[in-house]
Amino acid sequence: MQHFATGGEAAAYLCAQIRDTTVGIGGSKTADQLGLYEKLSENNTVYWHWRVPGWETLEKANHAAVYITSANAMTEGGEILNIDGRGNRLAGQVFGRKKVYYVVGSNKICPDFESALQRAHGTAAVENCKRFPNKPPCQIDGQCHDCRHPDRICRALLVTWMPMMDMETEVILIDEELGL
Repeated sequence: MQHFATGGEAAAYLCAQIRDTTVGIGGSKTADQLGLYEKLSENNTVYWHWRVPGWETLEKANHAAVYITSANAMTEGGEILNIDGRGNRLAGQVFGRKKVYYVVGSNKICPDFESALQRAHGTAAVENCKRFPNKPPCQIDGQCHDCRHPDRICRALLVTWMPMMDMETEVILIDEELGL
């Protein structure tokens, strides 16, 4: 784990570590706030569906050597929780690449699993849903209903306890509130 006081310091570190390779970025407000697509594109081939929409970009991101994502929540003990609707972000974290970087703002750190699950489900997923044209109940009243709505964006939960076998993982912890 690397620990930085600011997002700018974290972005500079990532740019120094990631050079001359392919990079996939999962849907991440944190990565967006840090300007990682633009910064990493200077010395890498970067795939991010937020910049170049479409399935081809999603597929290339999931086959990149390096994958950058964030966490919906992380426990003080290091468990990383992510909820996803399409699955590309979850798939990118668990298979097929050389290294995964989790870029995590201090607002996502929770004391235990239960509070992390509540943050991932009741805060991050609800806020993420507001970015889409869907109309599940949480978008209307800001509360998770654990619904079965057809537009639900929280369809899968991934809990990462340890790095996957044969894949390097690094958490970049930033002392700023970043992302959702």
